[in-house]
Amino acid sequence: MTTRKESPSGSGRIALIIALMAVAGVGGWFAHRQLAPASDKAAVEQIVRSYILKHPEILPEAMENLQRNQNRGQLAAVRAPVNQPFPGAVLGNPRGSVTLVEFTDYACGFCRKSLGDLDALVKANPDLRVVVRELPIISPQSAPAAKMALAAAEQGRYAQFHQAMFAAGQLDSAAIDAAARASGLDLARARKVAASAPVAQELQRNLALAQKLGFGGTPSWVAGDQLISGAVGFDKLAEAVKAARPS
Repeated sequence: MTTRKESPSGSGRIALIIALMAVAGVGGWFAHRQLAPASDKAAVEQIVRSYILKHPEILPEAMENLQRNQNRGQLAAVRAPVNQPFPGAVLGNPRGSVTLVEFTDYACGFCRKSLGDLDALVKANPDLRVVVRELPIISPQSAPAAKMALAAAEQGRYAQFHQAMFAAGQLDSAAIDAAARASGLDLARARKVAASAPVAQELQRNLALAQKLGFGGTPSWVAGDQLISGAVGFDKLAEAVKAARPS
């Protein structure tokens, strides 16, 4: 379910614009102008409107900076666990210097659509580590597939299962078993690991992390200070990776 966000109005709109302008670094202008008391909403609104009309170029930069600051706040308490993968659940370079995190569900068509973009991104960035967080929220079969994926990670076959499961085109117990066999898994061992407490705890952890980050669906991505939702395509992901790469 999508929640519609109401546009700010009145004093809320003024507060938002002032916050944006402060983020953009124009606080000194307000001090110079000696604003009327905050209770004088009409005077404040007129000053803000006048400044915005003269300097509209600050708004995109201010909004971007505000979003980045909000993202940093959301990530501050969870960055370490978000970036720490379940052992083996990594694509690309496990020791890469730049990390992209994906929250994914094998029942998600948009995740399947993003797979080619992710493959291209890994090929174009040898230093990229992709931490995949299983977030089985769509289908009753999402959780069994996610558990088998983590069991594949335990055997060092995560990438193979990940590709095979998305290539199956359907999600049921037969398709999960077929993907496991195609990945070369020891099925008895995999089924035991899939039913284990550490795997169940990982899925609970991923759900909690997604909620703290404000993600309500898949695919969702974390790159540096950017929180990205949806199948945004190669270019958007490449820009995010570039921005996240240590200077």
